[in-house]
Formats: sequence, structure tokens, C-alpha cells
Amino acid sequence: MPQGRCNEPCSPGYRKAPNGGYHVCCYNCVPCSEGEVSNITDSDICHKCPEEEWPDKKREKCILKPYEFLSYEKDILIFVFSGLSLLFSAVTLFILGIFIYYWDTPIVKANNRTVSFILLVSILLGFLCVFFFLGRPVAITCLLRQSSFGIFFSIGVSSVLAKTITVCIVFKATKPGSVWMKWISPRVSYSVVLVCSSVQVLICVIWLLVSPPYVEFDHQSYPEKIIIQCNEGSDLWFYSMLGYMGLLAAVSFLLAFMVRTLPESFNEAKYITFSMLLFCSVWMAMIPAYLSTRGKYMTIVEIFAILTSCAGVLGCIFFPKLYILLLKPELNCRKNIKEKN
Repeated sequence: MPQGRCNEPCSPGYRKAPNGGYHVCCYNCVPCSEGEVSNITDSDICHKCPEEEWPDKKREKCILKPYEFLSYEKDILIFVFSGLSLLFSAVTLFILGIFIYYWDTPIVKANNRTVSFILLVSILLGFLCVFFFLGRPVAITCLLRQSSFGIFFSIGVSSVLAKTITVCIVFKATKPGSVWMKWISPRVSYSVVLVCSSVQVLICVIWLLVSPPYVEFDHQSYPEKIIIQCNEGSDLWFYSMLGYMGLLAAVSFLLAFMVRTLPESFNEAKYITFSMLLFCSVWMAMIPAYLSTRGKYMTIVEIFAILTSCAGVLGCIFFPKLYILLLKPELNCRKNIKEKN
């Protein structure tokens, strides 16, 4: 049958729209809106795709949305982070082995060697907890990733705080008749580590019981793909965990800054000051970057912060000691220290 028309028929992916003319056979062809398709010629309307699907490039059919997460198959960064985590872990184990070998030397004994070992182990666990953030999020990794790194970091920062308090007490106790003499005991350092770490453990346990993290499929941030991520459950407890860790780091920094110039042979305050300054700077920069990103980029930002802060504490506190142990062994002698003083 002859057809009356004054324009070509609309292809799939387009719909008919009136052009305001006198003849009804004249119309415009307009592309389907975002998220809609048409699969017939001269379609009057476009159909919206289901939530799990998205139009193809021609907007002729709906296809499944791709999933986005930090994938072992697609993201080269995941191998960079894995390699850095394993490398820093190996360096930490090497330092731990060197400290065990030189267990009875003055530089290892200084500022409570047991606390130094606790700090090294917590740094090692901090590097290894990066693997909870890699790959497709599942229920167990979502539960463990934030709480584990929060607890490990708090143990490490509590150890740094215990070292700083030890330096302060020793300096105060050098004055004749000082009441601080009775506080010069390893038990003070152990108590600081235990109490400060226990508070963070309590925060994380309450968080996991009240509103635990879970796997979330985000359809809203990017309409053309589905983001698989860990929802923190309760923002209040998540930021309480970060805030408490920041509080410990800030107190350590302030105390170490106050006693950084003390003329002590193995005074760690100067190194603690630099390490806590780096730690606080990294996490203060991380939070706005974390809040302004979505999907796997949030995970990348957090992994970078974890690796950088752990490596900063490891380098600032232990590399100077490692330098003396391996390259300047003559300085690791009580007789030379007394002569120098």
C-alpha cells in the first residue's frame, strides 16, 4: 500500500516526535533518552531498561551493566599494591630479624624493646591487611577490612605513644628527688599499649555488632555500571574509629615534639615527631579525597594511605636504628656512649 510521508522512517534507537507541522505524516526522529531503547522502526516511544541493564551504543537493545571493583583481571594497580605490600612486609620482617639478632645491644634495649617488637608486628599486619581491600568485595572482607586496619594501626600508634611517654618520664625522672622515678617501669608502656588498643577494639566490636559493614551494589553513582563496594554500615562508628586513631597520633606527635631536643643518646622523640607528622598528614589528606571519590577509587585512596603511613612510621623510627646496627656498630656500645656523654 502506498504510504504518505515527508521524511525517512525512524531507525531503531530513535522515536517519533511531532515537528509542529500541519501534516501528521511529518515528524522528527529523536534519539532515545539515556537509559532507554527502541528496537523497531518508527517507534512512538522508547522503553526504559531494567535496573541491572543499560542500552548499547546504538540504543537498540538493553545489555547487562558491567560490574566495577578493584579486579585482579582488569586493574594493573592491584598488582602494584600487592607488590608494595609484600615488599614492605619483607622489609619489616628483615628489620624484625635484625632486632632479634641484636637483642641485647643498647640501641635495641632503648625505649623498651618489647614495645618496639609490638610496633613492628603491628606495622607488618598493617601492610598485610591491604589484601582485604583487593579483589571483589565479599561479606567476610567487608567485615574485616576496616576493623582490622583500625585495630592494627591503633596498636602501632599506641606503641608509638608508649615510647613517647617513656621518653617524657625518663627526662622528668633525671631531676633529683623526682616523683617520676617510680614510673620508670616497662609495665607503664605495656599498660599504655593495652589500654589504648582496647578502646579501639571496643569501638570496632560495637560497630560490628550494631551496624556491621556489608556488600553493596551501587546503581546510582554511575548509571551505566554497577559498583560493587563495601558499605560501612554506620558512618558514625567508622569515623569514630578513624577519629580515635587520629587522636592517638596527635597526642604522640605533641608529646614527641615537646621532648624532641632532649640530649639523650637514643632519644627517639625526634623520629617519632617526624613519623606522626607524616601519619597525620597522610590521613588528613586522605579523608577529603576518600569522600570525593566513588567505587574502586575510594579503595585505591585508602590503600595508598595505609601503605604510605605504615611505610612512614617504619622508615622514620626504625631506619636510623638499622643504620647504626649495620653500618655504625661502634655507636652501639655503652662505653662509647658514656665517653660521648
